[in-house]
Amino acid sequence: MSSRSKMFGLGAESELAPSVRAFRTTLMLAQKLRNEMDVRLREDGLTTQQAALITAVQAMGKPSLAEAAAALGSTHQNVAQIVAALQRKELLQVEPDPADRRRKLLSATNHSADYWRERDAGDFAAVADWFADLSPDELETFCELSDRVIARFDRA
Repeated sequence: MSSRSKMFGLGAESELAPSVRAFRTTLMLAQKLRNEMDVRLREDGLTTQQAALITAVQAMGKPSLAEAAAALGSTHQNVAQIVAALQRKELLQVEPDPADRRRKLLSATNHSADYWRERDAGDFAAVADWFADLSPDELETFCELSDRVIARFDRA
């Protein structure tokens, strides 16, 4: 166990309440995963947050800026900054909503689709490696348990 894990009271010998230990463990894991993906994306001038926005936009079709911000659990202002950076990189486009010209709709560009098609295999392999110490059954359990916690927030 790393000294940072001990510092936050993680690990089998933790004296934290199980829910607090789970929170801290999840937070540390999320930070490590985001940092690792940021390193992978850095050479192309991207961040994990930018990639997450593109993923959300692709999944949602043509969301508004507000809808994309809600999907990321982020502020309108923060997502607007990410959108501006992705527009400069020609990975996202913004167009007026035909039904309400004041509202802007986001969509991924063809350049974005080409870019991700070239990188996906390597990124997927890296993610598989990060979770390689877990069996397929353990990964399924990890996802099921995480989904239950996420669903609780969604119901709130």
